Amino acid sequence: MTPWKAAWFETGVRARSAALWRGVEAQHIVSTMRLADNAAEQRVLEELLETSKPAVPPDAASQHYLLFTPFRYRSPVASRFRRAHDAGVWYGAEELRTACGEVAYWKWRFLMDSEPLRESALHTEHTFFQAKVRGRCADLTQPPWSGATRAWTHKSDFAACQALAVEARLRELGWIRYAAVRVAGGSCGAVLKPQALLLAEPFEQQTWACKTTAAGAWLQRAGGPRYDFAAADW
Repeated sequence: MTPWKAAWFETGVRARSAALWRGVEAQHIVSTMRLADNAAEQRVLEELLETSKPAVPPDAASQHYLLFTPFRYRSPVASRFRRAHDAGVWYGAEELRTACGEVAYWKWRFLMDSEPLRESALHTEHTFFQAKVRGRCADLTQPPWSGATRAWTHKSDFAACQALAVEARLRELGWIRYAAVRVAGGSCGAVLKPQALLLAEPFEQQTWACKTTAAGAWLQRAGGPRYDFAAADW
């Protein structure tokens, strides 16, 4: 039995827009640079790698790669609003700190799931950018959806959220707004349709360093703020 009522899609869906931050690991260019002796070789290598990837979905083909990449792959690893092997979801957060917290949590999960690495420290670099989402939206922080808050905010059981996303796709929703689970007070968005995303040109990109240990993770931008996240809070 679902935690929502069908009528909620009539009374609880509105056109809504928001600016969402997203962090991606900055590694693909460095990886190919290590294997190439010059720029021409690197370009050929990246073109070969591109042909080995799944095709970009037609409804995302006109988008920037930072926007279409999550829709390109059907990951075997489930996420809050996507079952394993289902169509991709683009996740973002309304606050930069919340976006950093999401990155921190998943790097920590990676470390904890890798037994040989658990006692070590993981150092990574991430690019954060902001995109605009607009479209028909179910805001789970507002009535009537907030009547099922416990289902939307469970820390490990994503079944209700995943079922909602399937129904939302059938009803042509562009995105789902929800309360951040890993960062108190934060708000996130799960974008279901590539067409709901817009990336202004030029757009700001920020580089942040992340250090992850068993105790948690912290992210810092050169000359900027530092955000600390404790594993005990996750």
